[in-house]
Amino acid sequence: MKSKLLCAGMMLIAVLNVKAQATFQGKVTDPKSNPVYNVNLHLLNTLYTTSTNRQGEFTIPNIPAGKYQVEVSGIGYATLVRPIDVKGGGDQVSIQLQTALVQLETVTITADKKEAVIQSAPLSVTAVTAQQVKDYRLWNAKDLAGIVPNLYSGNSGDERNVTSIRGITTTSYDPAVATYVDGVNQFNLDTYIPQLSDIERVEVLRGPQSTLYGRNATGGVINIITKKPTNQTNGFVELSLGNYNQQRYSAGIRVPVIKDKLFFGASGLFNTRDGYYTNEFTSKSFDDQRQASGNFYLKFLPAKQWAITLNQKFQNNVNDGAFPLVNGVEEAFANPYKLSQDAVGRMKDNTSNTSLSINHSGPMIEFTSQSSWQRNYRYYASPLDGDFSPADAVSVINNFGKDWNIVKVFTQEFRVGSPTVSVSKLNWTAGLYLFHQNSPVKQATHFGKDAGLLGIPQSYFSTINTSIAKNTGVAFFAQATYALTEKLKLTGGLRYDYENKKLSVMGEYQPDGQDAIVTRPDTSASNNFNALSPKLGLQYESDANTNFYATYSRGFRTGGLTQLSSDPSQPPLYPYDPEYSNNVEIGIKKIFMDAKLQIHAAAFLTHLTNAQVPTLVLPDAITITKNTGKLTSKGFELEVLATPIPGLQLGYSFGYADANYASLKISSNSQQLDLEGKKQIYTPDVTSMLNAQYSYVLNPAQQLKLVARGEWFYFGRRYFDAANTIRQAPYNLLNTRVGVSLKQYDLYFWLRNITGSKYMEYAYDFGAVHLGTPRTVGVTLAATF
Repeated sequence: MKSKLLCAGMMLIAVLNVKAQATFQGKVTDPKSNPVYNVNLHLLNTLYTTSTNRQGEFTIPNIPAGKYQVEVSGIGYATLVRPIDVKGGGDQVSIQLQTALVQLETVTITADKKEAVIQSAPLSVTAVTAQQVKDYRLWNAKDLAGIVPNLYSGNSGDERNVTSIRGITTTSYDPAVATYVDGVNQFNLDTYIPQLSDIERVEVLRGPQSTLYGRNATGGVINIITKKPTNQTNGFVELSLGNYNQQRYSAGIRVPVIKDKLFFGASGLFNTRDGYYTNEFTSKSFDDQRQASGNFYLKFLPAKQWAITLNQKFQNNVNDGAFPLVNGVEEAFANPYKLSQDAVGRMKDNTSNTSLSINHSGPMIEFTSQSSWQRNYRYYASPLDGDFSPADAVSVINNFGKDWNIVKVFTQEFRVGSPTVSVSKLNWTAGLYLFHQNSPVKQATHFGKDAGLLGIPQSYFSTINTSIAKNTGVAFFAQATYALTEKLKLTGGLRYDYENKKLSVMGEYQPDGQDAIVTRPDTSASNNFNALSPKLGLQYESDANTNFYATYSRGFRTGGLTQLSSDPSQPPLYPYDPEYSNNVEIGIKKIFMDAKLQIHAAAFLTHLTNAQVPTLVLPDAITITKNTGKLTSKGFELEVLATPIPGLQLGYSFGYADANYASLKISSNSQQLDLEGKKQIYTPDVTSMLNAQYSYVLNPAQQLKLVARGEWFYFGRRYFDAANTIRQAPYNLLNTRVGVSLKQYDLYFWLRNITGSKYMEYAYDFGAVHLGTPRTVGVTLAATF
């Protein structure tokens, strides 16, 4: 019955989408009117793509007549997006491209889950293009810090990035900033793949985005898009070598198996390096890392305007020294990148994401189905040092076999929307989202011979905490934009989320060599949460180069149940509520000087209620979350791109965020602390970045050029604990890159953190500190075909 209903629905959509056919054809030339070969043309929000022949000519036949936007891109040229009116007569269209050295490119984004030009999007969003990913040498999503105004990201050495946008920060395994990769929500920090390879574009949406993106988008959304296969055969090979025995190899290929019908794409990455830290206990490097990841596509066009895409991603990490932490800020800076731990803590972290998408693009309605299956298995092949010292006091063990510490997530989104070819003033999107998560966790805290140093009267025993979490949710959402006039648009949206969480816990005590004794019988609890996420916005485009907007939006981070720990003052199964953020912002986007200068500016005010404040319980290394505060964050942001003279590209971003707790009361050492007025954690008050790149052309025909680039980053004061006692002072980072580039080859030498600045990338509230990446130097050789 279900299959019959699905077939009937697809037939109904096909019937609705019958419209007069036309041909889109024309020619692409360069500034000297010479034809340009191998230029890609794509009609936004459709499945229609093509490329030019050696005469610069292109044809897309049998498409519905109407108005479209076409994206035109070619190697060495500034990407262009322009409106077109495709009529039944098949009129010729002439398109002229400018070189990327004299004009800013037009960037397409999918912030509202539809393709649109960033200049016309009525929200604060930063887009990092494929070329910029190379220019910045972005290898990990945390490298976006500073490039995006008011964004900071870092981790404690375990590659679980904690990200903050505008003072709304991740404080648990439920992130405050949602991450999507190729349309799939990376459900939490367990199923998240931070490595960047074969990237088409990275979009960062600042401010609450829960209306379209749902749970855990209180601070914003990071939207990562990888490159897809088309009718063109293309690929790449890249090799990077550097100090600390850095080796990074990546390659990819995209081919049409059957032209216009079946396409295949694959890319792979292998990355390895020695540790930045030295373990003085063993006289060896501590945080050695090896990572392997892959991304595979199979795309099938079964019928006109239909596409089915199967995608498989995986990432396998081995980290010999997963938590390179030092007790105390003074010790961390007095002896940088040195520690002494008696346990290596070899972590194996394997993640796989599989997705199936079905897309239909027609003149009457658009339809998308996105299904995903995510799995993460993370365990310590050798125990983790729980006291971060040479003493055999505490170690953490979670290697209990493949029945435990495996997170499995299923998500499904159905979405329908107004067609690309439409004369209506109303543009809308609506959908349904479902998910289910299963997370069985078993972890032991072992107390060794030196446990007495921590005030533990007994040695040689373990406490074992077992929990099984099952979360199920459903959401309904809709958003629409209505053109009040040709220049004035009104946007409204609403989302309803419902979630059920179940958690069962059990505690055990096990002396070494003996059977475990149950100290807390298997106990379970459940809780239900719901949230409404409205959005309202007004946009005024006075001309094609000027966009004013004002927006109100609301986001939420899901609630939950507290885990079992050894601290009797922190009872398990205690429910905490969702965290809500309400945001108001105004902004302007302006293009000057024939697309040689672009300025985006915004001001915002965010109120956070039911703030989820974590307490890390030691030595269990378990986070207990409670709703204990209200926070206000206000500030402004500025982004500037410019090409003032041929060959010179400038970029600047600035963010200011004043994030303070209007109320905050927490328990510490059996005392109640009032921390009203304290600053938010993981939040620099200022982020600033300036980059300059100059390309000197040696041979225009071969696009041979010398390239020199410099980058300056500034991060203001930030704190790592709620009491604001662990403080990182402002610091600067300098990067440079020089090399030679041809049409299909690049050779670059790079140097990052030139001055060797030492700063805290991450710190726990009990004082364990992890320093940021030291000075690194290397070379990258890349080829495309």
